[in-house]
Amino acid sequence: MKRVMIIVSYDGTNYCGWQIQQNGLSIEEVLNKKLSQLLNEDIRVIGVSRTDSGVHALGNVAVFDTNAMMPADKISFAMNVRLPDDIKIQKSREVPRNFHPRHVKSYKIYEYKIWNHTFLEPTKRFYSLFCYIPLDVKQMRKAAAYMVGKHDFKSFCSKKADIVDTVREIYSIDIRKEGNMISILVKGNGFLYNMIRIMVGTLMKVGMNAYEPEHVIEIIEAKNRKAAGPTARPEGLTLVEIGFENVEEKKIW
Repeated sequence: MKRVMIIVSYDGTNYCGWQIQQNGLSIEEVLNKKLSQLLNEDIRVIGVSRTDSGVHALGNVAVFDTNAMMPADKISFAMNVRLPDDIKIQKSREVPRNFHPRHVKSYKIYEYKIWNHTFLEPTKRFYSLFCYIPLDVKQMRKAAAYMVGKHDFKSFCSKKADIVDTVREIYSIDIRKEGNMISILVKGNGFLYNMIRIMVGTLMKVGMNAYEPEHVIEIIEAKNRKAAGPTARPEGLTLVEIGFENVEEKKIW
């Protein structure tokens, strides 16, 4: 028996999210099915980040156990022949049997893109949020600075989530604008359900001058979902990277 870790990229447009659900096809379901067929045994992957319906990923991480003789680094090649074009494994390697990606200190980087122009650019519609109202990026950066650090982000968590500990740490938020595209890059030690999308919805309110940047402080202190801005749509969000802190590279890859 060996444990294999895979880095998975996918276009989430046609999927109901990472986690297996009854209401549609998920990334996890496709991986389980294709891995089981390839390795001729029942495979169940354990993903690090359970991305929502319509959300994309460049580097989600999952592990699974297998008795198959196939070398772990060859699994990515064999799987990519079988997987659909909107799901591909970027890397596969054997890791220690006791390694569990959800139980190791890690960081995640997400990117949210906003197409900020009078009209929609059709080729951007699946990978960014269209907003025709001009956004003040400087004000958004000021507001984002108040989100950085360790806070109770209960105001930025969907009411649907059944979570007791809502404290998370945001390491950095970088907001850039190139032409009509605004990119919000967020790095943190973990995120609550819909947290980034609510953060983006709040920052957009600041960018529209509906909130002052300092209002973010009041939103955090309120610890109430109603205090924050709306939940931004999923298509603008991409999981860029998951990294594991205080773990020597040679022990993982």
